Amino acid sequence: MALAKITRRNLDLDTALAEAERRYLAANPKSIARLERAKASMPGGNTRSVLHYAPCPLTMARGQGCRLWSLDGDEYIDFLCEYTAGLYGHSNPAIVAATKRALDDGVMLGAPNVYEARLAEALCARFPSLERVRFCNSGSEADLMALGLARAVTGRDRVLAFEAAYHGGFLMFAHGGSPLNVPIPMVIARYNDTDGTRALIGEHAHDLAAVIVEPMQGAGGCIPAERGFLDMLRAETARHGILLVFDEVITSRLSPGGLQAAWGVIPDLTTLGKYLGGGSSFGAFGGRADLMDRFDPASPDCLYHSGTFNNDVLTMAAGAAGLTEVLTPAALAALNARGERLRAALDGLFDAAGLGVATTGLGSLMAIHFRPGPIGAPADLEGEDPRLKQLFHLAMLARGIYLSPRGMVALSLPMGEAETDALLAAVGAFVEDYGPLLPRAEA
Repeated sequence: MALAKITRRNLDLDTALAEAERRYLAANPKSIARLERAKASMPGGNTRSVLHYAPCPLTMARGQGCRLWSLDGDEYIDFLCEYTAGLYGHSNPAIVAATKRALDDGVMLGAPNVYEARLAEALCARFPSLERVRFCNSGSEADLMALGLARAVTGRDRVLAFEAAYHGGFLMFAHGGSPLNVPIPMVIARYNDTDGTRALIGEHAHDLAAVIVEPMQGAGGCIPAERGFLDMLRAETARHGILLVFDEVITSRLSPGGLQAAWGVIPDLTTLGKYLGGGSSFGAFGGRADLMDRFDPASPDCLYHSGTFNNDVLTMAAGAAGLTEVLTPAALAALNARGERLRAALDGLFDAAGLGVATTGLGSLMAIHFRPGPIGAPADLEGEDPRLKQLFHLAMLARGIYLSPRGMVALSLPMGEAETDALLAAVGAFVEDYGPLLPRAEA
């Protein structure tokens, strides 16, 4: 029986979701079996929380270009894009070639290698705030190092961050924060609240080492910062001697020089990660020379920063090849323009159906929210029914679209109009099948 005929019988959301779960489980027995076996050696069969979703996460067997194939043999267009890290797609030829050359020359050298300065030079040339840069192993690590540096050079303890911000596995601020967060005294403000944040900065200025902000919140819902909000942060931190840290781990892909270049707001420090390692584990933090030179090992009062894989040969080779051979400004501009067209088309689809569904984001990153806009802060998403997110996710998987369970969509360089058209068609079918269950636009 066709999906539409099944779902149009449904009178309520719970019934629709139960039927979608039943069909999903029946279609993916190998993923279910793999999960059950993995539970014997990993808690919940999982070692990365964000990859778990109900009723069972798919196991992917391989990827090529912008497509994935599951353990059960089904093909998907990859709009998850490894939570934005998969910008280059799967197995980009230039990156594969660079990685093979590095493998052939040996990977555990225990010394500076020929790739790291090449990657550092390329990063400093692209991002306006980077006069110096150091590498680490993840965006999480980069954020910790940037805040540690800020606290060391200012002699202050506190950091101001924003509700629902995600700055890595030890700096999570959704739902009141995580018990695993590092014990840095935090001041929490509302995103895009210009006046309220200004007041908090003034109140705590004597004790604030840094303000850390995503120019567009990623895990918080692909919510862009307002330009005036960022201008205020830049002015107030400079006035009080507080370091402004841009977490561009996700947003660096939204222009050749990140959102700091696109908007002309230059922080003191920037953190990076994700795709900039060419598909390998990667993090970086950098900024003003006077700050970063505290890590100069030849300085008598240097800050010690080590890590066995900070300059991992494979990551440095892959990252340098990707940034200098693949990610041209023209290629990135074309990708972000494609994303803008896709988001506009999604908005048009929802509007035409009279739905209260909002699409947020910039360029090649966006998120679909099952509630009316406008959305300027994560607090604006309160009241969204999580069952709709789950139903949407399962419906997209049933149509060969692999995206984030929270409704985030990321594009990759191998994608073209055929892939974005396929996403639009899948969303259109979802609206047709489940329209009566979706929120209506406000009158």
